[in-house]
Amino acid sequence: MKEKSWFLGIDLGTGSCKAVVVDRKGQVLSSGKADYPSENTHQKWQEQNPEALLGGLIHSVKEALRKADYLSGPCAGMSIGGALHSLIALDGTGKPLSGVLTWVDGRAVHQGEAIKKGPEAAKLYQQTGCPPHGMYPLYKIIWFRENKPDLFRKTTRFVSAKEYVFQKLTGEYIADYCLAAGSGLFNIHDFTWNGLSLDLAGIDRNRLSDLTDPRQVFRLVNRPLAGEMGVAPETPLVIGSADAVNSSLGAGTAFSHQATCMIGTSGALRMISPRPILDPESRSWCYAFDQDHWLVGGAINNGGVVLSWLGDTLRKAFPGLLEELADSFQPLDALAKKGGTGAGGLICLPFFAGERSPHWNLNARALFFGLTLDHKLEQMARAILEGIAFRMKSIYDVICLLSGDIKEIRASGGFTQSKVWPQIMASVLNQKLLIPSWSETSDLGTAFWAMLGTGAIGSLEEAALLPSIKEEIVPKEEEREIYEALYRIYGRLYQAVSPLFEETALLQKKLLG
Repeated sequence: MKEKSWFLGIDLGTGSCKAVVVDRKGQVLSSGKADYPSENTHQKWQEQNPEALLGGLIHSVKEALRKADYLSGPCAGMSIGGALHSLIALDGTGKPLSGVLTWVDGRAVHQGEAIKKGPEAAKLYQQTGCPPHGMYPLYKIIWFRENKPDLFRKTTRFVSAKEYVFQKLTGEYIADYCLAAGSGLFNIHDFTWNGLSLDLAGIDRNRLSDLTDPRQVFRLVNRPLAGEMGVAPETPLVIGSADAVNSSLGAGTAFSHQATCMIGTSGALRMISPRPILDPESRSWCYAFDQDHWLVGGAINNGGVVLSWLGDTLRKAFPGLLEELADSFQPLDALAKKGGTGAGGLICLPFFAGERSPHWNLNARALFFGLTLDHKLEQMARAILEGIAFRMKSIYDVICLLSGDIKEIRASGGFTQSKVWPQIMASVLNQKLLIPSWSETSDLGTAFWAMLGTGAIGSLEEAALLPSIKEEIVPKEEEREIYEALYRIYGRLYQAVSPLFEETALLQKKLLG
């Protein structure tokens, strides 16, 4: 391996594809990003065009390599990370019969609720580590069987977005362990497709991909696609893992006393454990990603997707007001900062896209509570950021209960670019936040898998020592006291309104379609 060789990490995310080039020390040399084109917001977040994924991959890699045009050595290895919980139905020729159903898609809410109330729920959670919830591909397959029987019969294979793209590059249908674990179809103890899940879905193993360790090396055999990306054919392609694992790895949190607090399109608080950790109340998930490590945590549906909604809404309502909003937190930061700590007592339950951890309710709906004539847009923006931070605290409390005290939290994802949000998070959690030098830790972690698979790094723990920290955010005592008071009201408010979620969701379905 030449000294000037480099590695390529590609993060096939929900809203965009990001690529990063790193050297043999894991230092970022350049990066690229490409959004997936869509006709409307529903399509952008819930059901996407599979071909848009390939376009995003090509353009993000081309941009990253263009910015690093001084590279003189070969690409020693590349890897692709994929967003968890996506699903595509394919026919016998590999042609998509559906769009890419993302974690945002809520069509399988009733299928998830039916199993949640049934006798299989506890056993299924113990086997798969996935609480019964319509977000998981298992329930969307059941939805297809019950609502689209013709499509279900024509489907030869169900795959994730990453598996679809990986097959285009290598010619093989392969799923890494974590991607499989995030489907609800995988047994986290014996590393095989789970029999009970398959029975519930009404499919056999032949309709799913082969399974493999994240270090497994393949080859980039699709010469036309390689040429479009600007990468040499036959470049080693390490299958790598899912975005959740990659985010933690890229943040440097591979040890059991650490946790990663991530907010991108969605959000999550998670830790890497040397053993499976399951919650008797099924509030958290547990995904195996290799034979010696499990990712334990909880996730929220509502992170950056809420800010995207807010920005779109404000731009349409007030043209020119937030012209800079596209990829920047700055306008929202300015609004939220003016809102002040506690948003003037305004509380937001930020369930714009339903809820995952810890209560797993896709019918959950957003709510602003405490509005008066004195409140302004600034307080509403602030309440959204604080409400999302409260959701993260609800997960943090569960993970601490299950695993013991978490001694270090590292932040990752787009929210670290904000000047306001990390401070809110630190004060709400009452924990110091460490901000890595490279905020988009998912694509960096993906590049680390390219290094692990090709032998440039010897272990997961060695990889986790590579990221550096640029900033520490310390909780503010005066904020902490306010947030503790608001969080108590927040919890009581949730309990008070949650019985109305299902009735409201059914009414909205009639009114909104």
